Amino acid sequence: MKSRTFSPYVPRPATLVSKSALSELVTLYEFTLDNGKNLAHKPGQFIMVSLYGVGEAPFSISSAPIKESNVFEIAVRKIGVVTKALSELPVGAKVGIRGPFGTSFPVHEFVGKDTLLVAGGLGYIPIRSLLHYQLRHRAEFGRISVLIGARSPRDRIFIDQIEALARGGDVEVLETVDVPDENWKGNVGVITTLLPKASVEPQNTHVAMIGPPVMYKFVLRQCREMGIASDRIWVSLERRMKCGLGKCGHCQINSLNACMDGPVFRYTDIASLEEAI
Repeated sequence: MKSRTFSPYVPRPATLVSKSALSELVTLYEFTLDNGKNLAHKPGQFIMVSLYGVGEAPFSISSAPIKESNVFEIAVRKIGVVTKALSELPVGAKVGIRGPFGTSFPVHEFVGKDTLLVAGGLGYIPIRSLLHYQLRHRAEFGRISVLIGARSPRDRIFIDQIEALARGGDVEVLETVDVPDENWKGNVGVITTLLPKASVEPQNTHVAMIGPPVMYKFVLRQCREMGIASDRIWVSLERRMKCGLGKCGHCQINSLNACMDGPVFRYTDIASLEEAI
């Protein structure tokens, strides 16, 4: 009997197996596909989640690909109709899943090299998939440095995991906030203030960055000034995603559709496109 091929247009049923608050507005959700299959995603890809009777929205996958597990994670900020409805779902509720869609970070190119991960705002959500993939295959990669920027201490997410990672000593973790409170003892300023503090060997480093669009131009410029070649810098335009299939036109960049040609791009492939960054 031939295995069934699923249409990318038809959501597959999935079950919410757990949920936990990461901040005042951000929640971590764990799902499993009802068919028992592994999601089979790659770091940097995204999925479309549909809530029956409410709507559908794209979300980056936050968990690493794990062949032995059919659980996958997304972390979502409550900001609209779909995300509000998602926040109200009880464990055991059903949703629809399309995907995974899009390109991914080319982990095969990172093997044997150092990696600089730059995550601004909610950018840590999708870059966490790449980081955790590298941690599961730690011997294949060189030094890993993670730069994380948040607007304020109350906007930090995955706090316990990040602090445990920093204490472990195997990964360099640097954090900053734009607006500190009275208890914050760390760096204050935009994320570019962390770059001079990172242990980077420019000729041996690949960069993966995800964050608000305004962050990219400044981080890109500083990386190039540090001597990191533009063709070893990777950016994700995951915030442009809409339908996942290049049909709606919302993510179009000149001749490219970010949801199909991206969301992960080598910087040199989009550097000449003014609308991209």
